[in-house]
Amino acid sequence: MSLLEVSSLTKRFGGLLALDDVSLTVEENEIRGLIGPNGAGKSTLFKNIAGFHKPTKGAIAFQGQSIVGQKPHTIAEMGIVRTFQETTLFQELTVFDNALVGTHMTAKTDVFSAILGLDKAVQRRARKKVMEVLDFMGLADRKDQLASELPLGSQRALALSVALVSGPKLMLMDEPFAGMNAEETNHMMDLTRKVRETGVTIVLVEHDMKAVMGLCSYLTVLNFGQVLAEGTPDEVRNNENVIEAYLSGAK
Repeated sequence: MSLLEVSSLTKRFGGLLALDDVSLTVEENEIRGLIGPNGAGKSTLFKNIAGFHKPTKGAIAFQGQSIVGQKPHTIAEMGIVRTFQETTLFQELTVFDNALVGTHMTAKTDVFSAILGLDKAVQRRARKKVMEVLDFMGLADRKDQLASELPLGSQRALALSVALVSGPKLMLMDEPFAGMNAEETNHMMDLTRKVRETGVTIVLVEHDMKAVMGLCSYLTVLNFGQVLAEGTPDEVRNNENVIEAYLSGAK
């Protein structure tokens, strides 16, 4: 059984056909690249998987269970977490407090427990988890720094930390390398591999072909809402349809 199965997924917005009979499977512990021109349907596919949109028709199964029609927070609690193109951080909070936000799904409490101090053990575990993740991501020495003071690469690493603290099984990463210089890109690639090594499966949308080809073992190419091609990086790089639609002849 594949970790994620998308079957004949179609999404219409009025007269606009954003996804047209899209099918793909993602295996556990892989890094899957989802590429294609702007407007190909990549972000729409992410939004359908994460529960922000409901498909017009088709099926989405996670660990063998249908997630179509589930709310985003329910899907997140099941283990599917999405990061966004723009770095969505609380700029006025510290690195530590930003990461602490990611524990809200696993460190639940209630007003009664909070008033009586019965949730202290939960809070201690949450703070311990945050420090473990920050250390893993190389941000522990910046835990008291404001998010707004971090360079772009470190902000992206922090956003990844917030997602990782929640304990995901599948992480949907939307253009994690956008706007980065070569050094920042290489560092984020290393962090992405480290996350996968912890057992987190990753699907990433990205336009940086060097990052995609260097990270992903398998690629799915979308064009005009349809699957244009699938295969290894070498197979996709040499696919004439992909070259014509997207890669502009660059190999």
